[in-house]
Amino acid sequence: MQLIVATRNARKTREIQRILGPKFEVRGLSGDDEILEIHESGKSFGENAMLKAVAVSRQLPGLIVADDSGLEVDALGGAPGIHSARYAGASARDDDRIGKLLSELVKVGAKGNQRHARFRCVLALARRGEILGIFEGVVEGKIADRARGFRGLGYDPVFLPNGFDQTFGEL
Repeated sequence: MQLIVATRNARKTREIQRILGPKFEVRGLSGDDEILEIHESGKSFGENAMLKAVAVSRQLPGLIVADDSGLEVDALGGAPGIHSARYAGASARDDDRIGKLLSELVKVGAKGNQRHARFRCVLALARRGEILGIFEGVVEGKIADRARGFRGLGYDPVFLPNGFDQTFGEL
């Protein structure tokens, strides 16, 4: 079965392929210049995922999955939230975003248990412009004092999931 992921991020496409296994043929949008970049104008992860899934499913046949995900830090009022990818600027790298996050936590004096956070991911599945399903996953945890590990994406090197002594970047 083929699944098209509404992303040009090859790392994200590979991660979804790894999770789904060989029964699925997963492909992203890299190299597909006809598909215009979709502006994430929603006010929530769910709205953004649905916007992307519907827009791409109107242009390509088959099943389309789109996601929007990010980090919500309680001490920062839920930031970076839906702005996780652009938290340190549009062209910032993961290291820049992590640096800004750690700096903001120091500014507000958040230590130890005051660093509670969660990763939230919403997936939207669509075909022919119609949403078929919406799925949400949340992992609770806290933000480490410094980046540790090199695996994963984005904020993984500073996110300690509850019940673990290692960051997502170390697991």
